[in-house]
Amino acid sequence: MDLNDSPELAAYRSQVRAWLEENASHAPRTRGTGDDAEGVAAHRAWQRRLAEAGYVGVTWPAEHGGQGRGPLEQVVVNQELAAAGVPGILDVIGVGMLGPTIIAHGSDEQKQRYLAPMLHGDEVWCQLFSEPAAGSDLAGIQARAVRDDDGGWRITGQKVWTTNAQFAAFGLLLARTDADLPKHNGLTMFVVPMDAAGVTIRPLRQISGEPEFNEVFFDDVKLEPGSEVGPVNGGWAVALTTLMFERLTIGAGSEGLGYRADRFAAAIASDPVAAADGGVRRAYGELATELLALRFTGYRLLTAISKGRIPGPEAGLGKVTAVNAAIAAGDLIADVLGPETLQRGEWADLISFLPGLKSAGGTEEILRNTIGERVLGLPPEPRLDKGIPFSELRAKERQEVQA
Repeated sequence: MDLNDSPELAAYRSQVRAWLEENASHAPRTRGTGDDAEGVAAHRAWQRRLAEAGYVGVTWPAEHGGQGRGPLEQVVVNQELAAAGVPGILDVIGVGMLGPTIIAHGSDEQKQRYLAPMLHGDEVWCQLFSEPAAGSDLAGIQARAVRDDDGGWRITGQKVWTTNAQFAAFGLLLARTDADLPKHNGLTMFVVPMDAAGVTIRPLRQISGEPEFNEVFFDDVKLEPGSEVGPVNGGWAVALTTLMFERLTIGAGSEGLGYRADRFAAAIASDPVAAADGGVRRAYGELATELLALRFTGYRLLTAISKGRIPGPEAGLGKVTAVNAAIAAGDLIADVLGPETLQRGEWADLISFLPGLKSAGGTEEILRNTIGERVLGLPPEPRLDKGIPFSELRAKERQEVQA
């Protein structure tokens, strides 16, 4: 693997860098999140400016509004955004995870309707997967979708830990359409308008006070015919596509999220006493090594994608490494800078945001199991629910509770 830019990639990097030098003054100072309407609007405008310049959806096919470039060009954009000290796009979930899912599994009508507004930040999306009783065991989803007389659907249930739901226009929702099939087989993916009658969104505030996550309730929500993404009862395969792109976005795209060794080093160097401390230097060296290994892992994944492969379970390795290294770096910086760290805007958002990523995209325990089974070839954990209809599993659970 050659880690140096090719002449073509170097020229592209220069182009991106020159554009950022001219336009960085238009970037918002912080991420647009939570209930900060002004910040969300500024971040949305920044995504639109990036999209108009061709720096959003870099790897999306040209026929869907993207640039049709390779994954390395997307890495260059992420790296240059981070080096310029400006945020990436507002709708990472939509552009990085849900858009590629719609491209892979959606109908022509869905691609025509949803992709362009998503790319420009005009319509933000959220991912409606996890439930109170179905997080790590995602296939245990209980939200129900029932056919309506006109061929549409009625959705009833609850989702939780939903990022950006409070300002999302649409969500990609996984629901159970046939409880008489084994739990992985009776699921279907849907596009849900977040302003539909019967949708209720409640914030879940983090340590920072911001409602980064939400819980969402669906009370007999009406969906029009054609809202399914992929085949009915084939939603598990669609969900796996989303999850693989999610882990790739968190792992391989970590530099664009601010997880860069030089950024952490600058914070440590701002305290001369800490910078000269052997223990601090050793701890930072270990973290920098982890982040460098993460970059190489990301490059391997991107090489696979450039050869036409959808990212597989190995993408979870990047996610586990990125989150653990970034949390450890945040802890080290908090130790160095002291209690005032969380009062400094430069670090407060990042440090308080990072622990939530332990669950985003799958918990570390689930990802390690997946890597062990599907990458390393280790024996799978025993599964007593394989092949059993979901309705029977639920009945058995109720009997055990009553006993």
